[in-house]
Order: sequence, then structure tokens, then C-alpha cells
Amino acid sequence: MTSTPSPDSSFAIEQKASLIKRRRSVHGGLIGLQLDRHAPGEAWSSLPYHPVFVGDTSTRVIHGGVVTVMLDESCGMAVQLALQSTQAIATLDLRIDYLRPATPGQAIRAHAHCYHVTHSIAFVRATAYQDSEADPIASATALFMIAANRTDMLRQEPKVWFDTPPPLVVPDDTGGPLAISPYARFLGIQVDEQANAVMPYDPKQIGNPILPALHGGVIGAFLETAAVLKVHREIGLATAPKPIGLTVNYLRSGRPIDTFAKVSIVKQGRRVVAFEVQAYQADPDKPIASCYGHFKLRAQGDDAVAPGDS
Repeated sequence: MTSTPSPDSSFAIEQKASLIKRRRSVHGGLIGLQLDRHAPGEAWSSLPYHPVFVGDTSTRVIHGGVVTVMLDESCGMAVQLALQSTQAIATLDLRIDYLRPATPGQAIRAHAHCYHVTHSIAFVRATAYQDSEADPIASATALFMIAANRTDMLRQEPKVWFDTPPPLVVPDDTGGPLAISPYARFLGIQVDEQANAVMPYDPKQIGNPILPALHGGVIGAFLETAAVLKVHREIGLATAPKPIGLTVNYLRSGRPIDTFAKVSIVKQGRRVVAFEVQAYQADPDKPIASCYGHFKLRAQGDDAVAPGDS
């Protein structure tokens, strides 16, 4: 295994970009996320459309968690491209605003810019779009910790990999609460006997394959799915709520074990619901991530696509 580089080791930008393209996260690689263009501290990425990414089969819109995965990883690319070395980085928090629905069947693109770096923290902003960056479907801001651990994702040998990548196939579910959400089922999310969301561990959920650790975007997708299930059930909605915006705080590394969720409804209005959700693993008192966000409620028969349907 290659040793971790010293903080003062310097990489040319082209060499760094080449490493990023070859050594992406496990989950990012499986879903087809690509680094298309780069500059110091900037990354332009793309994700081809796939039916697995759908969050609601009745509208065919992309699961918000797919956008979360893309923005989280794209921000990470921008941070790597801003650093002198290939130090380990980790997402501290990620704020996403869903601005308009994505057009079903089209690729999603992202532009992330790491605009400020201190000794230990990197500040990033990003936009997800389709035809034009001037017409975004979502925007994000994020904080990353620099030298978060002793791993070097770009140059060390991974502990989790696939000799043959699994196909993008969704498990069958014709009658459960996740029947309309292919991406949630692709992640392996299930509903337990108490109607709570559970995400049994699967290697395809991994972000950093060196630790290994769950992908921050996958954890965000799980938190969002858990909140959707809770709000949908508790309020008795005819249709699933749609995310408007959410902020995820990453508290601990997500280990390669099963993940659980605790959700609470903070405030319910006529059109908007505020919620909080925590993801935990072995100990409910030691969450690995927490999330605060808002959903827009949609009445039965309302065919208009609300903000956040992307």
C-alpha cells in the first residue's frame, strides 16, 4: 500500500485530475459520475440519466439523494483540485436548495468551486443543472475538513472494490412504501416493523474505499428517504412530500455496517413541513449524521411539480 504523502508534497493539476478520474468513490463510480473538466479548485462533472435514479415513478423525477450524491462528490473533487497534496478530506456539512425540477431522461451536470481554503477547512459552493448553469436545478454550499484522517483516497489501495461492477438494477417491490422509489431501493433501504427506514450495509454504498466509509451523499439520500417516509405516514398524505432544502451535518464516519434513522416533525404547516432526522449505527446516542430540512406538501390531484422534485 502506498504511504500517505506529506502535506507539502505538490501535484500538478493534470496529474491530480487524472487520479480523481481513476479513483473516484465506489458509489460515484458505480452510478457513472464523471469528472468532465477541471481547473485549480474547480470541477465540472456529469451524471448520465438512468431509470434507477428515479425518486417517484409517478412523476419520473430524480431522487433528491442522487443530486446530493453528485453535489457532495463534485464538491470533494473541487477541494482535491484546490490542495497542494492528496490529503484525505471529509464533508463536515452540506446545504442543498432544490430550485426546480430536473427534466426526466436528461443527464445532470454540476460545477463546484472551492473558493477558500484554510489550514484545516475548505469552503465550497456548487450548482447542479442540465442545459445551462444559468438555469440550475439545485445549489449547494459545503464545508470540508482537510487531513481528516490518514488515508489517501487517490493513491492508496482500496479495501472495497468490485472485480465486476454490479449492474444498475432495482430490487422488485410492488407493494411496499418504497415501491415508487427505485433509487431508494437500489441503495438497499428498507422499512422495518416499526415503519422506520433502515439501510443494511452494501459495498455499493461506499464513498471512501480506503477507510472504508459510507458515501456522504448516500447518507444524505438515506436521511431524506427516512424523512419522506415519516412525514408521508404521520401526516397521512395522499402523495409523497417534496424536498425544498436540507442541511446535512456529518458527525462521524459511516462505517460499513447497517444504518438506522430517527425522524421527528418539527413543525407542520398547510404547505410546508419542517423535519429533523438523525442517522446512527451501533449506538442511537452517537449519530453519524443529522439533517434539518423542509418539505413541500402536495395535495392529491395536484399534478404540478413542486420545487425540490429534482
